[in-house]
Amino acid sequence: MKSRTLDAVNNQIQAEFQSAYIYLAMSARFEDMKMSGAANWMRIQWQEETAHAMKLYDHLIRRGESPVLQTIDKPEVSFESALDAFERVLEHERHVTHLIHSLYEVAVEEKDYALQTLLHWFIDEQVEEEENAEAIIDSLRLAGESGQGLFLVDRELGQRAPEEEEDE
Repeated sequence: MKSRTLDAVNNQIQAEFQSAYIYLAMSARFEDMKMSGAANWMRIQWQEETAHAMKLYDHLIRRGESPVLQTIDKPEVSFESALDAFERVLEHERHVTHLIHSLYEVAVEEKDYALQTLLHWFIDEQVEEEENAEAIIDSLRLAGESGQGLFLVDRELGQRAPEEEEDE
């Protein structure tokens, strides 16, 4: 791999682990708010983001490269409502989508076809991530500040289960 591509993949690995850390911190905040369903949703999101980082990590290993792990910053998580939290999730996922698209551009410019193929999965995954966040935001807006409505949305979020790992 060219050094530009390798650096870009290592940066994306860091971004995925950083995302995981943000979602784990959000899970803890939801636990404090006594919203165990939302906490569950965020914990599973943490697992998914960690798996995304590892997909890229394993890609480098398979290509004979050594991943270079970077610093993960302490996440600054402050939100007062579930709606605010999921609006931040959507904003963050849009940021990650931009990062994936930028990485894909590097892969195209450097003619790294194997990386381009892998990144197609990530591009599709980001569409799903944004769609899921938007659906939750819609549900939270419908629920409003109603305790009953929030209870039902939280219960629905608690139904999320980890996805089965698929082969690359």
